[in-house]
Amino acid sequence: MENREKITICDTDNGAVISVKVIPGASRDRIVGVLGDCLKVATSQPAEKGKANKAVAAILAKALGASRKDVTLLSGSTNPRKEFRIAGLTTGDVQKTLANL
Repeated sequence: MENREKITICDTDNGAVISVKVIPGASRDRIVGVLGDCLKVATSQPAEKGKANKAVAAILAKALGASRKDVTLLSGSTNPRKEFRIAGLTTGDVQKTLANL
């Protein structure tokens, strides 16, 4: 993935935290690329009652090779810009995986 080094990712005691820009109501679920300092993720789910947030967590889990239960929304539940924590992964792990997308 081009420009992946611009994505804000940081290590915590509980895993890597990544900044994500969510595009709800898209035609399909996918990682689009990089937008500013965020990973841009599109989902077909609407931005209502947490549906898009759950879908994005599942998309991240699948792309990063993590379990769905290891992906947690930390901030931005009602905002298009969000932060997700991926338990068990480091910044290096996430960068390496994104490089292969």
